[in-house]
Amino acid sequence: MKLAKNQKLFLALLIAGGTAAQSLTMVRSGLTYDFGMGFWGPNGHDGIWHLALINQLAKFSLVHPGLAGVNLTNYHFGFDLLAALIHRLTGLSVITLYFQVLPPVMAILIGTLTFKLVLNWTASRKSAWWATFFVFFGGSWGWLAGLIRDGQWGGESVFWANQAVSTLINPPYALSLIFLLSGLVKLKDFLKKPSGKNLWLTAILFGVLLEIKVYAGMITLGGLAILTLWSFYFHSWRRSMIKLFLITLAISLAVFLPFNWRSGMLLVFSPLWFPRTMLAFGDRLGWFKLENARLTFLNSGQWWKWFLAEGLALGIFILGNLGTRVLGFWSAGQELKNWRKIKPEELFFLAATFIALMLPLIFIQKGNPWNTIQFFYYFQFLLAIWAGKSLGQLRQENLKGSRKVWLGVVLPLMVVALTLPTTVITLKNSYWPSRPPARISLEELEALQFLRRQPEGVVLTPPFDFTWRDKFSEPRPLYAYETTVYVSALADKPTFLADEMNLEISGYSWQKRREESIQFFLTNSHDFANNLIKQNRIAYLYLVKGQEINLGEGDIHSRRIFENGEVKIFKIN
Repeated sequence: MKLAKNQKLFLALLIAGGTAAQSLTMVRSGLTYDFGMGFWGPNGHDGIWHLALINQLAKFSLVHPGLAGVNLTNYHFGFDLLAALIHRLTGLSVITLYFQVLPPVMAILIGTLTFKLVLNWTASRKSAWWATFFVFFGGSWGWLAGLIRDGQWGGESVFWANQAVSTLINPPYALSLIFLLSGLVKLKDFLKKPSGKNLWLTAILFGVLLEIKVYAGMITLGGLAILTLWSFYFHSWRRSMIKLFLITLAISLAVFLPFNWRSGMLLVFSPLWFPRTMLAFGDRLGWFKLENARLTFLNSGQWWKWFLAEGLALGIFILGNLGTRVLGFWSAGQELKNWRKIKPEELFFLAATFIALMLPLIFIQKGNPWNTIQFFYYFQFLLAIWAGKSLGQLRQENLKGSRKVWLGVVLPLMVVALTLPTTVITLKNSYWPSRPPARISLEELEALQFLRRQPEGVVLTPPFDFTWRDKFSEPRPLYAYETTVYVSALADKPTFLADEMNLEISGYSWQKRREESIQFFLTNSHDFANNLIKQNRIAYLYLVKGQEINLGEGDIHSRRIFENGEVKIFKIN
């Protein structure tokens, strides 16, 4: 379906506006300012992790950048591998590529593919436009909850989930949307014409999702499994669907299992953890009266009241996160109502939407319970598409009189007005301030660049000290901000121990290394220190101002190769 000139203009403005809004969460980070290199939002931890991993993969090495000598496991590194290949091919610096180049490119692709998919699916330009709007700007009712609770604008994750504005701060998630949308476009082509080309393209696009973002892969495989089972009722496409599912499954396992064979052990059965903690945690909704009532009903055996309290918490969790995307339930309900006539692509959408909702309501993740909220991101994304379809269908009706004014003008204006606050408030509070929460000083950047030019070798740094956070005001230096792998990210060297948060999430045994690191810098034993250096092939010691080692340079056969007002670097001979 071709677009008129004015329709192309409106679509271009929408994609440009959505790309700008989402990219603002990234593009200011990784640049150098008068206070050093700044990192806004979660980029001071998550972005640093990806920089380190991209550096390591660019050397065609699977050694964990924060646990030298141990291979990377239980992590989906598809995005990082793609970024590493682009870095090798173009010569662009990893920092520039990660923060300034890839984010707007991915946002443009997400917007364009969403519009194309919905247009092909519904044959409605209005539905496609609104779906793209919700994908770019969809937000929660967090801002409204904050106003009601304490008279201040609430944050995007009051109900736990991050919203559309934060898509790009999770690059694997953003890339998974691109592959998911591309796979859905090809799925429709395959169902229309089940040729070998369409079969393999669809299977590859869906199959690699498990290594790009495991949550997306699980949802997609589940959706395809349900679609395959359903195909037994339709002999015309049963064989095609069986082929597609089996090939997709084979590709998924081939790219995922070699690096993630223990990842299933990371999921823990914990029903309704998110709705309950949403009530109990002060940094979320914090509705303590309802949480106390729920516990009272549970402990006293008032099961009906307990059931109502649990249901209310669940409803608040789902509807609070969805915001105006709740409109999507209307079009999804219409498909369910006419389930006997449902089209294959619509069934996949329904199945994937259901799976994306149920998994985070049943499971949490070992080591970092809230990590499975990322399943819910896909539920929000799919509901954004359903919401676009709903609004498009409502506006395409033959409207007259006051109904035309209400559905044709008032409702769309209300939807826009109620959707945009999440994006505006999140950008204003977290990404527009002139000073970020985290930085690397100019002197430390000088040290890291010096270390980057040195021969390859393992770097030993003192373990992160959480008490240092109180020693600095924002922007805090990264060594006092959070446990990160920033030395590896900026110096392109593996670190003996760094980013304990990620190590815990991935199920590594890192505690012994922390104890050994602490002991190394405190010990007076030459034998212990030199054995640790020899066994782990330590090549460099990296110390910032305020960090010291008890032993002398000669005791550990080292020499100082760099020093300024912020950093000292020692080379182990």
